[in-house]
Amino acid sequence: MAPERETPRERTVAGATATGRPRGPRLDQPRPPRRRVLPEWDPDAFGRLSERIARFIGTGRFLVWMTVVIIVWVVWNVSAPASLRFDEYPFIFLTLALSLQASYAAPLILLAQNRQDDRDRVNLEQDRKQNERSIADTEYLTREIAALRVGLGEVATRDWIRSELQDLVKELEERQNGHHAKAGVFPAERPDGSDVRDH
Repeated sequence: MAPERETPRERTVAGATATGRPRGPRLDQPRPPRRRVLPEWDPDAFGRLSERIARFIGTGRFLVWMTVVIIVWVVWNVSAPASLRFDEYPFIFLTLALSLQASYAAPLILLAQNRQDDRDRVNLEQDRKQNERSIADTEYLTREIAALRVGLGEVATRDWIRSELQDLVKELEERQNGHHAKAGVFPAERPDGSDVRDH
């Protein structure tokens, strides 16, 4: 009896190309971005804005303008007609405005300081690396100069050669003078004055 063959309807595809399985999130594709409830903003742009505000708050111009506004506020609410006054004597609205300004100014100043600290940290790290490179370069140059000095100690300089030649000339002169003094006569002569070759 021959085995029964599967019909195309009964075949199940297995492996990486299986299409019958339920598909989950694919690992070869990035996830779609999630919807955020809070609004998004550029942290760098917000940081730059906070630094500008913090710099302005720390200037004398801001203090002068704030003083002028407070004086005008107080004078207006004291001397203006009662129907035009918007903040009576305890100046509760002025106190609220100043406390609101202070409550926003403090975090903005702290944010600006944190950004400045981050920049200082990066600059210090770069300075430290630059100093390490400079120290390494200085040590390398020191070793090279020391090697050159050692090498130059073994090289014959002009003055050393001159002194050696002068010593050799003196030694040759002393040998010549000493040899003539010993012999007294030419080496080919006998003491009695006759030549060696005379027969």
